[in-house]
Amino acid sequence: MYALNAMAFAAMIVSILLIVYPLTDPKSKTFHLNAKNAVKNAFFVSLIPLLLFVSEGQMDTSANLKWFDLGLSNLSLTTQFDKYSILFIPVALLVTWSILEFSTWYMHIDPNINGFFKYLLIFLLAMITLVCAGNLLLLFMGWEGVGIMSFLLIGWYHARSNAAAAALQAVLYNRVGDIGFLLTFCWLMKNAQSVELPCILSMHPSTILLIGFIVAAASKSAQFGLHPWLASAMEGPTPVSALLHSSTMVVAGIFLLIRIHPLLSQNQTALTICLCLGAVSTFFAATCALVQNDIKKIIANSTSSQLGLMMVAIGLNFPYLAFFHICTHAFFKAMLFLCSGLIIHSINDEQDIRKMGGLQLALPVTTTCLSIGSFALMGLPFLAGFYSKDAIIEAANTSYTNSMALMLTLIATAFTAVYSMRLIYFASMLHPRTNPILLYDETDTRVLNSLTRLAVGSILAGLLISNVTFPNHPIIHTMPTHMKLTALIITLLAFAIAYDLAKTFWTIPPVNYPMSKKYDPLFYNQIMHRSSSDIALNSAGQIITHLMESILLKKFGPDHIEKTQLQPIKVVQVSQTGLIKTYLSILFITLVFALMI
Repeated sequence: MYALNAMAFAAMIVSILLIVYPLTDPKSKTFHLNAKNAVKNAFFVSLIPLLLFVSEGQMDTSANLKWFDLGLSNLSLTTQFDKYSILFIPVALLVTWSILEFSTWYMHIDPNINGFFKYLLIFLLAMITLVCAGNLLLLFMGWEGVGIMSFLLIGWYHARSNAAAAALQAVLYNRVGDIGFLLTFCWLMKNAQSVELPCILSMHPSTILLIGFIVAAASKSAQFGLHPWLASAMEGPTPVSALLHSSTMVVAGIFLLIRIHPLLSQNQTALTICLCLGAVSTFFAATCALVQNDIKKIIANSTSSQLGLMMVAIGLNFPYLAFFHICTHAFFKAMLFLCSGLIIHSINDEQDIRKMGGLQLALPVTTTCLSIGSFALMGLPFLAGFYSKDAIIEAANTSYTNSMALMLTLIATAFTAVYSMRLIYFASMLHPRTNPILLYDETDTRVLNSLTRLAVGSILAGLLISNVTFPNHPIIHTMPTHMKLTALIITLLAFAIAYDLAKTFWTIPPVNYPMSKKYDPLFYNQIMHRSSSDIALNSAGQIITHLMESILLKKFGPDHIEKTQLQPIKVVQVSQTGLIKTYLSILFITLVFALMI
């Protein structure tokens, strides 16, 4: 067993070194191709530990490098390769390989394509660092790495004000999570004198500590209240959106909670917060996706909804189901974004789904992959999303759970079917509603290979990963049939109703297309951003006005001059009485002093 652990550890290190190698020569003309090939090779190497893990059933290996000594405690860089990292890294590498191959076509006219690929590679390395971290110090390095790289990639077209604002918004919202993370870090250094995961997981959980972790996860994984940055992040290039939403960045928060789940499982308050926060997030994001018209923002809101579902799984104390959904979600979400990017590129950069249509003939592979991804997202049987999504909803049905949270989750499931149906209907079906000059092109092998690979993953990943992720002895479900089929019945019913509505209301395109922003469901942004900035600016204005005018200028200006001049004036007034007796007395006294001197 020791030899197998050593072999797995060596294979993981080799796969990471393969990714790092192209960064040694970032100015090479073929850097973008080297980066893609490096990730491809790293994926095949990372399959070795996965196969060893599957054959053995259990594997956990770690390495420790001492950094510096603080007296009471030592800070070290600890890596840990357990079932989560060994399973997640091949998924992340396969998805990233597909995205990088797609990017070689999508970004080929960008003059700084090598810089773009360099950022993507560092982004991937930061996520791998986070996943393989054995203590909070290394995890925080990966955490900050994905944060800063997301800022640089979302603002790739920083000359556009929307892209620059979206990048800044992402950073500001993630700073809230960083405060939560640093709170936990400082609390642990003070109370436990250690940030090593084994030490943390063995201690009695404190509610303050867990709330810090939940705030960090809610910010990074765009839960309700800290969600607006996720939809705004669509201002970046499509490959960035695909990577950001599938296997990096947004799942980092959920992954942190999965790592510390032994602590969460002992604290009912923390589990309830996770459950309720996840249920509200999944419902709110699904509602936003229903009324969106921008194809990328529909998919972005669906990501936020699925992250809410993962948070529900953690709140139910089923972290392995949340992890399972992370792995399956990566495939079909990356594919949906790549399909949307190809469609947008083909119809002159048009993102409004009401101006699409009839693409099943012009872009057959893309629309097929879009449909497969949407069906997997809905949880249609035997696609990847079904295995993980259905398991979470079944777990919610059979748990002593908050009934409101369960209801919101089921409504969000129905809404997922409706907006997925709307997306397929507007993009693929009926007649074209586009301009006559089009650029339809899906003959490039770089596009076809990427989409095909992800489509196969969206079909098979659920079945393959379910055999590895679940505990060795899962609880046999003995629930009634109608409870077992709840998710499927709700999904199919919502899909049928949406299709009926589509035939009734969506067949005739509107004459005047209102601007998407007019009906953008960003009222939350308006309320929070506008009111918070107004309150801050007005308060600051009143405070500075009071300080400057009432206190500083008045007290040190007119009032100060008045007080300093009053005493000398009174003295002068005493001598200026107009009486000859006073003047002669002063003259006599002055004369006496003069004679004495």
